[in-house]
Amino acid sequence: MMTRGLRNNNPGNIRLGSFKYRGEVARSSDRAFRQFESMAWGYRAMFVLLHTYALRYQCRTLRDYISRYAPPSENNTEAYIRRVACTTHLAPDEVLSTTDGAVMTAVVAAMSEVENGIAANMSDIWRGWELFIADFQPLRH
Repeated sequence: MMTRGLRNNNPGNIRLGSFKYRGEVARSSDRAFRQFESMAWGYRAMFVLLHTYALRYQCRTLRDYISRYAPPSENNTEAYIRRVACTTHLAPDEVLSTTDGAVMTAVVAAMSEVENGIAANMSDIWRGWELFIADFQPLRH
C-alpha cells in the first residue's frame, strides 16, 4: 500500500498552507497535505522549505532543520534527527549549506525515508534538486 506522502507526490508530507509552491496541484483533494504534479516537484518543495528555514529562521544544522520541520509536538524529533544523521553520516550539529547538492539530496532522501517508510528514488530527488537550484536565492553567510 502506498503512503499518503507518495500518493500526493509529497514525500516530505508538507502540510497545506497559504503559500503555493511551483508544481503544486491547484486544489488538493487531501484536506491536510499538499499535492504535487510529480515527485520531482514534491522534492523541490522540500528543498525550498529547508532553504526558507535557513533564510527566515537561521537554521544551520540538521538538528535546527529537523526540529523545525518535525517539531516535538507532532513527532519524536530526536529519533528523526538520529535517523537522518545516521543515514547521511552527518553530525546533528554540523553546519549544512542548503545549496550543496550532494549534502541536501542525501538529507532529503533520508527525510523522505523517515516520512514514508521506504527508500526514496534518487532520480526523483535529483530532478527536484535541479528544479530547485535553477531558481534558488543564494544564502549570504
